Amino acid sequence: QVQLVESGGGLVQAGGSLRLSCAASGSTFRINAMGWYHQAPGKQRELVATITRGGSADYVDSVKGRFTISRDNSKNTVYLQMNTLKPEDTAVYYCNARDIYSGARQYWGQGTQVTVSA
Repeated sequence: QVQLVESGGGLVQAGGSLRLSCAASGSTFRINAMGWYHQAPGKQRELVATITRGGSADYVDSVKGRFTISRDNSKNTVYLQMNTLKPEDTAVYYCNARDIYSGARQYWGQGTQVTVSA
């Protein structure tokens, strides 16, 4: 199996930056695309950004130009650099990985809280 552990969340003022990390362990050879989701209180979990094994990234419109997803396959780690943070970015951020052998199979981290104050 694959285990994902996020870190880097915290409290920041609007306009500030945070960098999230997600380290994968276990059967990491099973990992295909990775991504970040967020879930605000009372809302559904939503996709923020994804990145393929080859490094191709995609973003939801609301974070384009502000967030950057990257990955280091040698370290089995994916990052989310978040700049120009807004109060509406406040949420729990979850790391996600898709299984290369079964696209329907996904792995999730435990989540890390990001709070942006006005």
